[in-house]
Amino acid sequence: MKKTFLLILLCIATISSKAQNDLDALLAAGLDDAQRFASDYLMPGTNGLMYSMNANWFNTADAKPLGGFEISVVANAALIKDENKMFLMNVSDYSNVQFVDGSNSKMVATALGENNPSIRVEITYDDPIFGNQTEEIELPTGIGSGSANLLPSAFIQGALGLSKGIEVKARFLPKIETDDVDLSMYGAGLQMEFTKWLPADKLLPVAISGLVAYTHLDGSYDLTDSSVIEGENQRIENETNTWLLQLIASTKLPVINFYGGVGFISGKSESDMLGTYRISNGLITSKNIVDPFSVSSKVSGVRGTIGTKLKLGFFRLNAEYHLAEFDAFSVGINFGFR
Repeated sequence: MKKTFLLILLCIATISSKAQNDLDALLAAGLDDAQRFASDYLMPGTNGLMYSMNANWFNTADAKPLGGFEISVVANAALIKDENKMFLMNVSDYSNVQFVDGSNSKMVATALGENNPSIRVEITYDDPIFGNQTEEIELPTGIGSGSANLLPSAFIQGALGLSKGIEVKARFLPKIETDDVDLSMYGAGLQMEFTKWLPADKLLPVAISGLVAYTHLDGSYDLTDSSVIEGENQRIENETNTWLLQLIASTKLPVINFYGGVGFISGKSESDMLGTYRISNGLITSKNIVDPFSVSSKVSGVRGTIGTKLKLGFFRLNAEYHLAEFDAFSVGINFGFR
């Protein structure tokens, strides 16, 4: 996650032996160009994370009775497809950026991909003293390679049964705090079993439920030690919110059960680069840029789920797979009583 936050900084410039000059040139070329590139570069990563963090909200449609509970440790991973690793960069969409080799457009790495070989662009900017200037920089590569194909997430989850087929759920990732990174996640859900309302509920071999769930993620990364330019209070903050609506069906067997369903995910992720950045073109000219830009991405789509659950007394183990814009799989270790 720490490296993911660094990607936003890398959207502006690649840290190299001439990182200071490259960063100055790109910022001077215009925030609109930097923001456009950052949006295309980050979108697949933030979208994939929203699908990953919504897996394993349920492992059965059979709601727990009054007082029944389950505590789970869950690990998820969204699958990164090749199409998520690159995007088409067209220089006609930019005001002050051109490919060094003269190409009009080219496939370049997203935050999930890799530029191999490297790709260089020429930045044009207007210096108040020396007039029109150019600078050549290398586009940032992503965190991915041929073997990096997963976007993971993990959390602790609890579920409690209430009366009349109602079950409440909560999940959270305990706040992680380091010198540079703060990260936390929480969510809440409500599951309602429709078959509990039928007179012959106990005789039915299957259960059918509906679920609504909300998940929130906060993250921040302090750029004080890693930034190559002067300034104050430099940081990156991310806020991600998602909603899940799901229809669930499952078997009601003593030991091994199967479940599945169809759901709809919607969400939005916002990343803000904040603080003051003092851009210097040598000893003569300089300017301050405050809160350079924000980028956001949204998801909205249908997903299908299939899974299985093994129950041995208080111990349960489940695994599931989701078909969606970003396919995902999940495993959970569960302890409960019903």
